[in-house]
Amino acid sequence: MNYEDSKQNIRMNTTNAVCPIGETTGKKNISESKIPVLSCEGACIRGEIARLAAGIVSKKEPYGRGCHGELITVPDSAISRWIKTAEKVVLIDGCFLRCQGRIIENLIDKEKLIQFDALSYYNRYTDIFDYDDVPEDERKAVAQSVAERVLGSLEEVLACGSYAPVRTKMQCGAGCG
Repeated sequence: MNYEDSKQNIRMNTTNAVCPIGETTGKKNISESKIPVLSCEGACIRGEIARLAAGIVSKKEPYGRGCHGELITVPDSAISRWIKTAEKVVLIDGCFLRCQGRIIENLIDKEKLIQFDALSYYNRYTDIFDYDDVPEDERKAVAQSVAERVLGSLEEVLACGSYAPVRTKMQCGAGCG
């Protein structure tokens, strides 16, 4: 099967309804020029670690937690506008499949998307699906280590002023470090 044969068109039932707190948050993040952080939301341990790491990253300046659900299905919401108009968008995928990345690349400018594969940072749990099979303290510790590595890479990228979309290891696109 070639790439063209594997493309899928999926219809989304969008809505004009909005989430009140999403509107407040989206408008605030636009006015503060926050960088949206999205993540894999997969059901397995890898998705859970990516989700937890994104939550940690989004608590640091200049980041904020984005909602991929609103981005995809509520196209006129403040959260969606924030993500679409942001200069950069951070995405922490759970593994090498890049499910979230492959979706988001179709919704925003691919060149502003900074992608991370969380699994490449910790390389564990490849034989576990259910996140409850990993103790909560351990999940949180692994997510913290992923978040620290992501933040370190982002610091380098933001200092550099240029970047290239990445899959597993962040590298400055301008070659400055």
